[in-house]
Amino acid sequence: MADMGLRGKMLVKDVMSSPVITSQENTPIDKVAQLMARDGLGCIVITDKQVKPSGIITEKDLVERVLAKNAKPDSVQAKEVMTSPLLTIEPDETISDAARKMSRLNIRRLGVVYKGQLYGIISSKDILGVMPELIEIIQEQARIQTEKAAQEETEENEAVKEEEEETSPLGGYCDLCRVWSDNLTEVNGEFLCEDCKAESESEE
Repeated sequence: MADMGLRGKMLVKDVMSSPVITSQENTPIDKVAQLMARDGLGCIVITDKQVKPSGIITEKDLVERVLAKNAKPDSVQAKEVMTSPLLTIEPDETISDAARKMSRLNIRRLGVVYKGQLYGIISSKDILGVMPELIEIIQEQARIQTEKAAQEETEENEAVKEEEEETSPLGGYCDLCRVWSDNLTEVNGEFLCEDCKAESESEE
């Protein structure tokens, strides 16, 4: 237990991969794929003209947005394929925080950014390497939180529905003039149309 507590305090910067291999937004996808293959990468971070991280391309992105669409890799730029924005975390946050964020967002990688600068990448694989038991725990917590949020939303919707039903206009025949009205109001035990209600109030 003490060992788990110690490892639970490990920080993102302790397990992140650094430096990060990047490519620019206007780079053709075939060049991006070649770079990933050369360095054995599962993803590559895409940067803008100011060399700020603007997105990420994963193997899944290449399959779904290039191969599946039969696009020509040399005519497609990185910015057309990347997932944007790059979701990030700070280096001094714990790996537990990183795991929770990945689970909540249903992603496997986070850019590690400090004061706008990209310092590394942390993946679920990195976390599993140092704390394999954490992933299952975090996923269970995320599932419970999702179910709780869904239940709260359902209860809120039901409350709103009941309130709308209580405040919705009542249609029917006026008890005084016997004319149909879409907006009857109860006055002294009688349901009156707007005209009869106004006349009743003026008499008072």
